[in-house]
Amino acid sequence: MRRGIAATALVASLALAATACGDSDSGDKADGPVTLTWWDTSNATNEAPTYQALVKEFEAANKGIKVKYVNVPFDQAQNKFDTAAGSKGAPDILRSEVGWTPAFAKKGYFAPLDGTEALADRAKFQPSLIEQATYEGKTYGVPFTTDTLALVYNKALFEKAGVEAPKTWDDLKKAAAAIKGKTGVDGYWGSTQAYYAQSFLYGEDTDTIDADAKKITVASPAAKKAYGTWLSLFDGKGLHKADTTADAYAHIQDAFVNGKVAAIVQGPWEITNFYKGSAFKDKKNLGIVPVPGGSSGKAGAPTGGHNLAVYAGSDEAHQKAAMKFVNFMTSMKAQETIALKNSTLPTREDAYSVKVVADPGIAGYQGVLSAAQPRPALPEYSSLWGPLDKELPKIAGGKVSLDKGLSNAELAIAKLVPDFSK
Repeated sequence: MRRGIAATALVASLALAATACGDSDSGDKADGPVTLTWWDTSNATNEAPTYQALVKEFEAANKGIKVKYVNVPFDQAQNKFDTAAGSKGAPDILRSEVGWTPAFAKKGYFAPLDGTEALADRAKFQPSLIEQATYEGKTYGVPFTTDTLALVYNKALFEKAGVEAPKTWDDLKKAAAAIKGKTGVDGYWGSTQAYYAQSFLYGEDTDTIDADAKKITVASPAAKKAYGTWLSLFDGKGLHKADTTADAYAHIQDAFVNGKVAAIVQGPWEITNFYKGSAFKDKKNLGIVPVPGGSSGKAGAPTGGHNLAVYAGSDEAHQKAAMKFVNFMTSMKAQETIALKNSTLPTREDAYSVKVVADPGIAGYQGVLSAAQPRPALPEYSSLWGPLDKELPKIAGGKVSLDKGLSNAELAIAKLVPDFSK
């Protein structure tokens, strides 16, 4: 799940307008090549050039297929695709965030891929990632990029303070105090975003909802304990106070990469930017370990990333060509190329080649993927973080109590999943 992606590129907007709505105007001729439209939602500056180069490689190997590449701003893509698919004019392929996949599958916008060329290498992908692309027993996406959260830390500051990477939140509090005392730098700076707070729930063996029991659990005793731990990490020696501003993400990231805070929780989408900071000119100074665990003895972080999905409204010729393209883009060779160029995590084990894991950032995140937890196959699940994104900053900023904030979130979530009990 990518955070902080720039979504205002004029070029992307113009390209999107020019292509109208996907293959509704494909330009195909009766005796000419099939022209596919692919909406890519990656960062237009840092990642898109790699994908565009792979598109050219695919076209060179498949003379009968052309690919119209369109980079769509991530924060606009979900609504744009929803609108386009509803009017039968969506692109043939979408880079679908894992949370969107079951939602669009439920609406009938994605074609099932089981038994198709797109999923010919199904056994090569991590099972949990296939699980996230599945809805009601059918697979609607092929894992394209994956990510999770980890505790990233400045090894030099930890060593100077004589502390090790923490395994629990209590360990982190002790380490933060020691780092502050020995170096003068805060030991930890937490986020008020719901996605980053999710690990605290896992540490208490709970979640926002219990999908199997169809019950809202965001205000349960276990959840309150989890969020109580989250809240306690904004107050104490070496613990940076909560930043509830709109620019909090950038503030936390900047402080970490420049050695002004020793540890944060962050995802692999920032690997490239870590290395641009003064603290990590030596890449080996970047420490990466699983997010600390809670009182249940468990630790974990949400699994994010993107799938490549095929539009169910495309005709047979376009779907067949799209399946071939998806298979190519998720192949071992393509996944290795993407990892080397973009510093993103491959979704298949055979793509973690010697060259790929030579990057300490990728190798480090590969080591924490086993602790990542797939999301429930609930179309509404990703939207459940919305109410928490509204309430958690208020709680952290002291504007509402923990109980009141979680109660507010519970009421809002109940409207999103009306058939769930409290």
